[in-house]
Amino acid sequence: MILRKIAGVAVLVILAAIGAMLMPPYIQNWKLQRYVNGLVDDPATSTQPSEVIRDKVVSRGSALGLPVHNGDVQVTRPENSVRIEVLYIVHFDFAGYSVDLHFRPTAGGS
Repeated sequence: MILRKIAGVAVLVILAAIGAMLMPPYIQNWKLQRYVNGLVDDPATSTQPSEVIRDKVVSRGSALGLPVHNGDVQVTRPENSVRIEVLYIVHFDFAGYSVDLHFRPTAGGS
């Protein structure tokens, strides 16, 4: 009986540790999403070249410690608006297991 409780607590502690390790990329992605939303909402963004917008997003991603590169950011201009799509992957290696987290911050016209 006591062994089952210890095993149950150990599993919960392991799951909490894994969750704590995976939480920072989700928080940083949320910050990048807010930044992308702000860029799209800023009227000055629509007058800037796509390359400048792309560079801003990549720079912000790097500042947040995210692996965002120029090829990961797509800037399009549908119907007099700006749409920004970002796709990047964060790789984690655990003991005997690895996981790729796919993030897709997106904002703007359809």
